[in-house]
Amino acid sequence: MKKLLQWRILMLVVMFICSQPTFADELKDFTSDGCSSFPDGTFQQKRLWRECCVIHDLAYWLGGTAEQRKNVDRALELCVAQVGEPSIAKLMLAGVRVGGTPWLPMRFRWGYGWPYLRGYKTISEDEKEVVFKKLKAAEKIVIKENVQLDKIGDGQD
Repeated sequence: MKKLLQWRILMLVVMFICSQPTFADELKDFTSDGCSSFPDGTFQQKRLWRECCVIHDLAYWLGGTAEQRKNVDRALELCVAQVGEPSIAKLMLAGVRVGGTPWLPMRFRWGYGWPYLRGYKTISEDEKEVVFKKLKAAEKIVIKENVQLDKIGDGQD
């Protein structure tokens, strides 16, 4: 009897998750706090790798597939290493790989612009339209942060 109840509860959870509608109209505006829960730089250069984090935040806000997340995380590592902090870069990579999973209800999770439990999902054509509209507002934040988008690679080298 207990197993049957557990099975029914599991099936209800699966049905709930699978019945979630498309998220096309539910993308929040982009926000960035720099290097979430981590310093933005050294004591001497307080914003040394903040630019790397803002770019990383932009990708995390958007979300996507697990492979895209891995590449974005590697790009963060590369960017921080390129400003002269390879040890910090490895530490940050470990942190985002563990703490950035889309399955935790964190404000900095993968795909944080979308509703929680989106998981790893390719951006649909309908969602792309919403993304392009939201990117105009995101561009203002990126410019305010003085981010040079060509500074960071795609993490695939």
